[in-house]
Amino acid sequence: MKYMLLIYNRPGFVDELGDDARDELFGEVDAIMAELTASGELVGGQALTDPSTARTVRQGTTAAHTVTDGPFMESKEQFCGYVEVDVDSLDRAVEIAARWPDVRFGGAMEVRAVMHDGGAEM
Repeated sequence: MKYMLLIYNRPGFVDELGDDARDELFGEVDAIMAELTASGELVGGQALTDPSTARTVRQGTTAAHTVTDGPFMESKEQFCGYVEVDVDSLDRAVEIAARWPDVRFGGAMEVRAVMHDGGAEM
């Protein structure tokens, strides 16, 4: 089953880290990604650009859509990247998310199953 591990973090938290802590964090991410690649569980993943580059599109009260700058979420954390894995169980996906180093720095990982093409999971 495929799962998306959605990474949420406080904006700018990496900039607050010292060089050693930043190197350790990125090293842990690299190690997890290498492990997932070697086991064949990694499907893909990417970091996202700064939230200031985001645009949010909503249906307006008229037929026109409203486009605003930024994500404007009601949250201290912002979506900053994802990892897609293909694992045997939800428990395995949660295990991987729990090891993600960003969580130690106040971030969060949301684990969500990816729907098949038919969408019967809804």
